[in-house]
Amino acid sequence: MQPKGKLLIIGGAEDLGEKQHPMEEKNKEFERFEILKELLPKSKKSRIEIITTGSKIQAHVKKIYQKAFHKIGYSHPGFIPIKDRLGAHDARYIERVKKAAAIFFTGGDQFRLSTILGGTKIIDIIKHRYKHDRNFIVAGTSAGAMAMATIMITEGGLEEALIGKDLKTSSGLGLLRDCVIDTHFIKRGRFSRLAHAIIINPDQLGIGLGEDTALIIKNGTHAECRGSGMVVIIDGRYIQQTNISLVESNEPVYVENLRVHLLVKGCKFSIKTRKLFKYSLPTK
Repeated sequence: MQPKGKLLIIGGAEDLGEKQHPMEEKNKEFERFEILKELLPKSKKSRIEIITTGSKIQAHVKKIYQKAFHKIGYSHPGFIPIKDRLGAHDARYIERVKKAAAIFFTGGDQFRLSTILGGTKIIDIIKHRYKHDRNFIVAGTSAGAMAMATIMITEGGLEEALIGKDLKTSSGLGLLRDCVIDTHFIKRGRFSRLAHAIIINPDQLGIGLGEDTALIIKNGTHAECRGSGMVVIIDGRYIQQTNISLVESNEPVYVENLRVHLLVKGCKFSIKTRKLFKYSLPTK
């Protein structure tokens, strides 16, 4: 079944209006608050609930996003500061998730986020609403975006070379199937670790999100790029030669015919067919 809701995955460091964004002068397509505006409900009475579980400094994260949404003109976002699995069963939080127009997972640690919330009633409700409610939005930035996938990178893969057995993965929250997501992708030089994840999981699609960049995904497959940076798509289905199954720890990995696509604002991409199906210049 194709989900009816929308998914918004963000590469981190989205414009929050705190100071001049690094891309404001460098990219003529830069738009203030472009990504966060995608979360705004049609009615001001509708609620955005922000789940700060991924962070250990949740009060600080709350202040940042309160200020940002106030600048946009939305003054009453809710915050759900779940800190452990007991908190994830709090009936008050469950009711708020049931009524929210949008759920937004902030950044921090994706492993913390998935181990605290994975398999809980809150995630079950979010998944059900994402599948059945066409007016529902689920969003995540940085670690919050990485946790959306079925397979999630948790550790390693930070060397320039692709090194055997240097990557650790675990189960994510499973909202976006058949994909592995990485964030802060360009600035933190994470190409090799996402490539590694796809080489060992060639049926999955790698999505590398640059900072202040996002994909809006409808029907579980139709993705459109937003923001001032770039999205890198890595497709492993056509891999021919690789030594990934032979290498030991600390040995380099090679691969032939790993396919890469680069998306910018305005690009539309099908996750199902793994093809760019439309590009239109952004309108002013």
